[in-house]
Amino acid sequence: MHFVVCIKQVPETTDVKINPETNTLIREGVDSIVNPFDVYAIEEALRLRDKLGGKVTAISMGPPQAEAVLREAIAMGVNEGILVSDRAFAGSDTWATSYTLAMAIKKIGDYDVVLFGKQASDGDTAQVGPGVATHLDLPQITYVRKIEEVDESHIVAERLLENGYESVEAPLPVALTVVKEINDPRLPSLKGKMAARKAEIPTWSAEDIGADPACLGLDGSPTKVVKIFTPPSREGGEIFEGEPHECAEKLVKALKEIVVEANA
Repeated sequence: MHFVVCIKQVPETTDVKINPETNTLIREGVDSIVNPFDVYAIEEALRLRDKLGGKVTAISMGPPQAEAVLREAIAMGVNEGILVSDRAFAGSDTWATSYTLAMAIKKIGDYDVVLFGKQASDGDTAQVGPGVATHLDLPQITYVRKIEEVDESHIVAERLLENGYESVEAPLPVALTVVKEINDPRLPSLKGKMAARKAEIPTWSAEDIGADPACLGLDGSPTKVVKIFTPPSREGGEIFEGEPHECAEKLVKALKEIVVEANA
């Protein structure tokens, strides 16, 4: 069986600068890591391969430096990595990103399960996984916390809900987005790190995956960001000192004053 896991390179820091002209994040010069949620998707793909046989392919869409996260995935045990990179992809929103990844997966052709982390830590939209499933016309199960059954024809998974979970069955091929409750990711082994260092990672351009130029980058993104800015730092708050009951009285009094001012 063939398991494809889509991973993203994200900034390691929360101190991210914004390009005022394009309204996009400035990623150059910022230390990057594998999106933390995607590590759980990598681990689950590896566990499925170990149980059912086959191979795991990691795909990342991004600039040339995104190759680093693919090597990290290979160090964990992924069989091969593919970088989808082209200047035409710059500024893609979640729709254009999911379209691009879907075209890359179509180029792979033979796949059974496509896995994603539930969301990216830099965007928090949770839209790319479902978007890829839609472009590929695949059944999808989101927020998967446990895989109960899986074989060459179907899968049964527990899907996390706000007040519990539900068990969902779907035919293969299928797309899954996973939550961190699903597993405990392994650490890269020394053998894996050596393999990652030597691995050849192909780079696919927009032309290589047969993508429509009109569907790529800023021009192909239906989401238009009117304005984006870094919120100002929070100012120091008021600290109440004294015994607990005294602080509580002071807090209630302060809140009442705020309400009165707001309604004045």
